Amino acid sequence: MFVGWDWGNTAHDMTVIDDNGVKVHRSAVPHSEAGISAAIARLAEVGDPADLPVAIETTRGLVVDRLTAAGHPVIPVHPNAFHAARPRWGAARAKTDPGDSFKLADYARTDGHRLARLRPTRPATLELQALTRARGDQLELRIAAVNQLAALLDQYWPGGKTVFAALHSAIALAFLTRYPTAASAAKLTAKQLESFCAKHGYSGRRPGAELLARLRTAPTPVGIIGDEVIGQVITAQVNVVRALQASIDELDKAIAGKLRSTPMRLCLQIFRASAR
Repeated sequence: MFVGWDWGNTAHDMTVIDDNGVKVHRSAVPHSEAGISAAIARLAEVGDPADLPVAIETTRGLVVDRLTAAGHPVIPVHPNAFHAARPRWGAARAKTDPGDSFKLADYARTDGHRLARLRPTRPATLELQALTRARGDQLELRIAAVNQLAALLDQYWPGGKTVFAALHSAIALAFLTRYPTAASAAKLTAKQLESFCAKHGYSGRRPGAELLARLRTAPTPVGIIGDEVIGQVITAQVNVVRALQASIDELDKAIAGKLRSTPMRLCLQIFRASAR
């Protein structure tokens, strides 16, 4: 027998068919602990979980984890491949949860021998995957936040963007915290800038005079709004970038710790999975 599992916005739908494509069971599955537990228990009544492969349009998530933990072979079906196969069940291509759960089950029946099946993943692998995905999400947010900071500097203080190459670096964030406006850095000298760099562990090896020249030769914007407001806007965005960078740094430490205790073979598997 074969199972198709499809989900909507508020509920999932599950259909079980036999080897001839005849419907054995179909039920709506509320997206709740009670609903998912009841559905998995119902499948256990239908047959041995090891003999009940489940076709579903995803490779990961809570439902996939629950199904694999219960012992079901899970067949991840790519949405594009499933969409291309829809004409075999008729001309209508409209998505309906009950209809799709049956079609997924039937697709597993006819094409399942050609489709990969998910295997239970080791906890160490899942932990590394969760950490690396979280880091990826945070990195995307930081990139967007840095782009926003760069846009604000272009508009209100171009010089603040030119001193240090990476706006998310500790030295750049420290500089913009101390000098959030052109007026705040108007009397800055090369010696003061070198002292500032030494205090904050600057490793760029650029002399203060060169860094100051970058600042002084940048374009000067028209002062339409006051320095106080500019400083508040720049500081607010600097704080966002700093918080995101701190989060990424913590995740990097956690990932490094996991890698030290994870066999190289598993690390390669995680890398390949994340590259898909």
